[in-house]
Amino acid sequence: MHRRSLLLGASATFIAGCSNSWEVDYSTALDPTITKSWKLKNVIAVAPRELTVSNADTFAPNADIVWHGEPYGDRRQQVAKIVDEGITLGADALKGDREVLIAASLSQFHAVTPLSVSRAPSAVHNIAYSIQVFDEATGKPLTRPQAISADLEAYVGSAAVTAAVQGNSQRVRIVRHIARVTRGWLGFGPDQRRTFSRIGR
Repeated sequence: MHRRSLLLGASATFIAGCSNSWEVDYSTALDPTITKSWKLKNVIAVAPRELTVSNADTFAPNADIVWHGEPYGDRRQQVAKIVDEGITLGADALKGDREVLIAASLSQFHAVTPLSVSRAPSAVHNIAYSIQVFDEATGKPLTRPQAISADLEAYVGSAAVTAAVQGNSQRVRIVRHIARVTRGWLGFGPDQRRTFSRIGR
């Protein structure tokens, strides 16, 4: 029991060392007078092969992709699909005449592990990707690539259990969050940009 207490104490100290400022950010929201002429045709989100992946159930695995919210499988494919769904949901209001493709490339998708959910005092889903819009017919870029940070506070402890029972899983929350960020970036939804402090990663 004493050894277990020491280990948990050391883990808590490690988590506290991960305290940081997090953000939802992008340099510039798009002009809604332009985006209202677009019609979403397709979204392509990718997780490049060079991104590192960890399935370790530790407090803060050192990897670009950490995802335990679905059964074990191709984590790159799983997180790319989450970002794809989020952007698609967020851009579904594009009903103009010019068909566009939105491309996104992940640079980080560091969600929380089961250990963090059960033991950490707090945690963060740390998500970052670049995004660009193209004319679907010609392939012409309509925007420059833009980096987006889409960090989100994670639920831990009893809050995570309650959310799961209500169907508000990590996956559901992240998809909805990326959708809100996308709407703000496209200029027709509330601006989601903010910073927050949180212990965790």
